[in-house]
Amino acid sequence: MLGRNSQYYSLLLLLVDALVIIFALSMAYVLRVEYDARPLVSEVYAIEYIWGVITIVPLWIATFALLGLYRMAIYDRRLQEWARIAAGSFIGVLLILGWEFITGNSLLPARLVAVYALIGAFLLLVLEREFFRWLRSRLFRYGIGTSRVLLVGSSSAVADLAGNLADTKKSGYEVVAIAGPKAVLPKNLNVLHYSQVESALKFIDSNHITTIIQTDLYDDQARNQKILSAAQARHISYNFIPGEPEFYSGKNTVDVFLGYPMISVSQTPLTGWGEIVKLIFDTVLSFIAIVLLSPVFLILIILQKILNPGPIFYVSKRLSRFSEPVQLIKFRSMSAKYGKKDAAEEFRDMGRDDLAKEYETNRKVADDPRITRFGKFLRDTSLDELPQLFNVLKGDLSLVGPRPILPQEAKFNKNKTALLHSVKSGVTGLWQVSGRSNLSFEDRIELELFYAQNWSFWLDMKILFKTIAVVVRKDGAK
Repeated sequence: MLGRNSQYYSLLLLLVDALVIIFALSMAYVLRVEYDARPLVSEVYAIEYIWGVITIVPLWIATFALLGLYRMAIYDRRLQEWARIAAGSFIGVLLILGWEFITGNSLLPARLVAVYALIGAFLLLVLEREFFRWLRSRLFRYGIGTSRVLLVGSSSAVADLAGNLADTKKSGYEVVAIAGPKAVLPKNLNVLHYSQVESALKFIDSNHITTIIQTDLYDDQARNQKILSAAQARHISYNFIPGEPEFYSGKNTVDVFLGYPMISVSQTPLTGWGEIVKLIFDTVLSFIAIVLLSPVFLILIILQKILNPGPIFYVSKRLSRFSEPVQLIKFRSMSAKYGKKDAAEEFRDMGRDDLAKEYETNRKVADDPRITRFGKFLRDTSLDELPQLFNVLKGDLSLVGPRPILPQEAKFNKNKTALLHSVKSGVTGLWQVSGRSNLSFEDRIELELFYAQNWSFWLDMKILFKTIAVVVRKDGAK
């Protein structure tokens, strides 16, 4: 949405990427031919190699483009960018090998050149992208290349957008003015305010506005046309973002229906191939984890029998995708006589009304007297959740997803349960790596809703890695 500035930045990246790839391939040739005494597979002169590289590089760059490495959305997502650079570099090396196969001409004097090229291209491209990320941030800080924004609307989306765009050195936007009711003005943000959009349009030139973002359509179509015409007359960017959150969450597609643009809104982007990839990933990884952790399972089973007499596992009925019931398996952490009724009832049976009220408010208690000493160790280390890998292998759960809720908890968020259960529940999730038990019940629900509406494979990977760090540090585990 940065318009022309973003296009220039993408073009600059494209040109520099090409130069970096040529340099990486050249260095791969020099390292193997000039500094390695071992015999070569074929004699390839430097000039022949360079011409071959120049022929391949446009295809390499085209691969990067297909992977979305020149789209604005990727520039602030470091891990996704690195992953796509790695994938693009691997495909680029395959293109070289494919070129050799198709033409019958040797381009690589030795196979090790391909390995050097892959590693060198990836590392140099990452360093290049990080340098440009740093440089862009510095330029934005001084107002160079930024877009000066007029926000128009009356919904809460105005304040949300203004708050997210406020950090100019990251966003590249400078919110200059807001046209709408005073109630939508974000706190602690120094911007010009116009109660009427007509007043704001009069000062577009003097305020040096380069982008208009509208979040609500007025009932009077003439007013909407006036805003669009003001942008068109000055050749500045105009963007319409629906103020209702349902329109910018989940998976949306834009099509033409009976001559009209139509926005189709899905509950979650986890559909189609994404769902298939996630299922395969869950199945393979859970199977590998069960095999590798089998000695740990055996040790915990023995310790459970010795230190926590009674059933080894605790099986609880929970709700997962589409609110379908699943039998959740955990290592039992409570005394064998507990866990058969709702926790609030068990606390009242113990004469602990204070804990019952705490549980009904937060759906958890800070110090649960039902938990045994060994059970506390299991919970503190999150080892009690290991058997859920079998739930994942069976297909009841995913490795990452919203927390599988108890049937009686569904009544606490009736309006949100359907959206929450548009995806399969998970062993770990966004709330577990964002404070875990230290978060309030409402905060947990909001985080899980965000996950359901904004799923991506890279978000799953990020949560899995953060989960490992959280478990090691025991942050908030209860």
